[in-house]
Amino acid sequence: MKKLIGKIHLYLGLVSGILVFVIAITGCILAFEQEIKAITQPYLFHEKQEGGKILPPSALAAIAEKELPGKKANGVLYDVPGRNAQVGFYNLDPEFYYVVYLNPYTGKVAKVWNEDDDFFHLILHGHYYLWLPEKIGQPVVASATLIFFFMMISGLVLWWPKNKSAAKQRFSIKWNAAWRRKNYDLHNVLGFYIMSIGVVLAFTGLVWGFQWFSQGVYTLTGGEGSDLYYNPTSDTTVVSTVSKPMQAVDRAWFTLQKEYPKYSSLNISIPHLRSESIFSYVNFREGTYYNVDYNYFDQYTSKKINATGPYSGKYSEVNLAQTLRRMNYDIHTGAILGLPGKILAFFASLICATLPVTGFVIWWGRKNKGPKKARKSFKSLKPEVVVR
Repeated sequence: MKKLIGKIHLYLGLVSGILVFVIAITGCILAFEQEIKAITQPYLFHEKQEGGKILPPSALAAIAEKELPGKKANGVLYDVPGRNAQVGFYNLDPEFYYVVYLNPYTGKVAKVWNEDDDFFHLILHGHYYLWLPEKIGQPVVASATLIFFFMMISGLVLWWPKNKSAAKQRFSIKWNAAWRRKNYDLHNVLGFYIMSIGVVLAFTGLVWGFQWFSQGVYTLTGGEGSDLYYNPTSDTTVVSTVSKPMQAVDRAWFTLQKEYPKYSSLNISIPHLRSESIFSYVNFREGTYYNVDYNYFDQYTSKKINATGPYSGKYSEVNLAQTLRRMNYDIHTGAILGLPGKILAFFASLICATLPVTGFVIWWGRKNKGPKKARKSFKSLKPEVVVR
């Protein structure tokens, strides 16, 4: 059975090695994205203003739209104090994604950000799609992640020692051995220590990778209905109490300001379709996305709309399935544990990236052994000095 698992482990590794390496390396780079941006992108911040009034979404959207003629704002994000507000512009056909950063008190524009010019967005596309078209790259990445998940499990089976004496060699790297033995230990020992975290990284990645996997996890943990995000519709049959959608957006924003006097960040959407509702989330923990209250408003009456699924309602009222779904991103990045979690995710991704390399070297070394005479003399050595 171990020989069979070893063959499966080998062939799966040869098939997915390069893909796993790219996914893991890009994950390393993304681990400290927010911290690096805070240092290298001064346009994220503005000088704090005491006693000033924050401009409503309609005012900020109007200013931002002047920077991108012909394009309509999709939403406004009010970030933590000291950070500029963000007005987002995105579309699928033609595809574009812009963000206008501006002072939430004065409306002064600090930066017009374009995803095509952003390094981390380039790395994100590699992590999600391997820089291929989404329809091709997404299932390829998901399949490689699924293979890596099974390789973590099969690797544990292959690592498992037969007896106590063999176990002593499985927990430490023999640094004074020849390079082949060190490479062998780096693959097996580091693979063992990182296995549990690697499984979590792969599992949370699969939630995004395959809809059947995502829905299955959501249902098994107690979720009802679909786990997909959906925007409930506004009632187009009622007589509108506002003349323009932006007035409804402002009303919804003022309602949220009263309901949530303290928060980390607040995002509110701007509807463009007649049936679309106004979507908003209020985040209570900086640097994460799980501790969030979701609200939806009718764009004609400005009244709240009830919604179901993982992305609805208050965080304090959600069930296990909804909690896990909201936490999925923060678990995947390690942000759920703060900076220590990100450091852990970084080193875990880095070690995961080395496993295909060290595994390939092991396979290549066994495939290209020396001449028979050399192998005979090799076998005659004492066990403690054998180079595997």
